[in-house]
Amino acid sequence: MSGLLERDLKFIEEAANKYSEIEEIIIFGSRAMGNYKKGSDVDLALKGPNVNRKTVIRLSDDLNEEYPLPYFFDVVNYNDISNQELKQHIDHVGKTIYKKKRLNISSSNMSDEVQKF
Repeated sequence: MSGLLERDLKFIEEAANKYSEIEEIIIFGSRAMGNYKKGSDVDLALKGPNVNRKTVIRLSDDLNEEYPLPYFFDVVNYNDISNQELKQHIDHVGKTIYKKKRLNISSSNMSDEVQKF
């Protein structure tokens, strides 16, 4: 689909896990549509209510400078996108490549676990 290897996706996940504010990463553009060329950049949109400019810059620096990835990453904050056509493109063509793992702990599960002790 995106031309990214499983190893590349693991590096992206590792980098994203460093930032608690990132809840989801969506790949979009030519890599999501499948019409990318060799050397095409990787467009990523970050989602999360607490994602800010600093998060975007830090993740971009990590992916472009710190990890052994042979691509250029163009990272944007989904919530800051004012171009509605771009948002629609991401919503319709984009593919989620990272979603923060959440613990599913309900109060009933907790009380069951506590009673076992």
